[in-house]
Amino acid sequence: MALLIRTHYKLARTAIKENRTRSFLTCLGIAIGVASIILILSLMGSISNLIKNEVAEIGSDLIVVRPTATKDTVTNIVEELTTANSFQKSSLALNDIKAIADVEGVTAVAPIAISTNTVASDKNTFSSVPILGTNVDFIKIEPLTLRHGAFLTKANEAHSVVLGHTLSLALFNTINSTVGQMVTIMGEKFMVVGVLDEINKSINFDNIDFDNALIMSADSLDKITGSTQIQQINIKAASTDLLPQISENIEKALANQKLGDQNFTVAYGDEISHPASSLFTIVSGMLTLVAAISLVVGGIGVMNIMLVSVSERNHEIGVRKAVGASSRNILMQFLFEALILSILGGIFGLVLGYAFAFLISTITPFSPYISWEILLITLLTTLAVGIIFGIYPAIKAAAKNPIDSLKHYR
Repeated sequence: MALLIRTHYKLARTAIKENRTRSFLTCLGIAIGVASIILILSLMGSISNLIKNEVAEIGSDLIVVRPTATKDTVTNIVEELTTANSFQKSSLALNDIKAIADVEGVTAVAPIAISTNTVASDKNTFSSVPILGTNVDFIKIEPLTLRHGAFLTKANEAHSVVLGHTLSLALFNTINSTVGQMVTIMGEKFMVVGVLDEINKSINFDNIDFDNALIMSADSLDKITGSTQIQQINIKAASTDLLPQISENIEKALANQKLGDQNFTVAYGDEISHPASSLFTIVSGMLTLVAAISLVVGGIGVMNIMLVSVSERNHEIGVRKAVGASSRNILMQFLFEALILSILGGIFGLVLGYAFAFLISTITPFSPYISWEILLITLLTTLAVGIIFGIYPAIKAAAKNPIDSLKHYR
């Protein structure tokens, strides 16, 4: 058996070497499809890991409460990550914060209410600025660093705001002398008490771009908008060991607050990265299906080139059958050749895909994600393409009559 495989390999290698340009172009078709899939899976895996690592950095004592939509999974995930929808349809409210804060073992509770509005300074005006409504506990939970000034306090939160690094530059053309300046939101004036250090992380489990955001108290946001609903509640627990018990107590407290309605979810640990990770999984799956089309085109190229090869090697097939080769031997010979072309294309595509992933990582915060699952998918995909698109030419070669085949000469 080993001798037969070695023979098939030598014959396939000889055939590929005799038509190097044709073989290269065939492999290139497979490589483009594989590279597209590798690039998508690598980037999506990197984004998911970015969110999971951020949650791990914040600490294992974090609990998150989110509203639950009564819709199918995909729609629910998309709407949870759509700021406007979350703001309008959230089942959480400001009075839920007090109920959670009274739970034993809870050391800090910070609501997240998101709105977008026009913010003006004496120098510039910007529309569609993300405004985060929260409270003084937010800085105890989130690892935010202040470049200048201080965060909101009990004494100043009613008339104060904190600006993101990029927003400060946009409004005042500086970050060094921003503290003490005034900004206007819907006719109300607020003093800037702090400026965040540059974070450069537009993707996180809070779904907030802190560099471009304005932070104010949730009560102040409620006053200027008229109605504030909470998109998310971040909670810091006193003990990691008691996390399941504290989460259960929070769930009971909220259920009592809402008269038994379970229109919210309490998550901790790996569950916090949902729904962001789930959305990226859905998106990567859809994009992978699109990229698979180019792989199918590459597979058709393999089948086409193998049909040409079968037609050109009629005499060789006749000679092999005349000296005792069975139809199965002929089938395996040509199928083996198709597999080699497909695997070579897969390896080339793997290198090409990760080369592009590393290139993209130089201009984005997403480092290439390498895992054995991606490597296994690449191997199985290339094998499947080689078998599916190589079987018909191989069957056609195996079915040839040796006497008719011997009449053909190259």
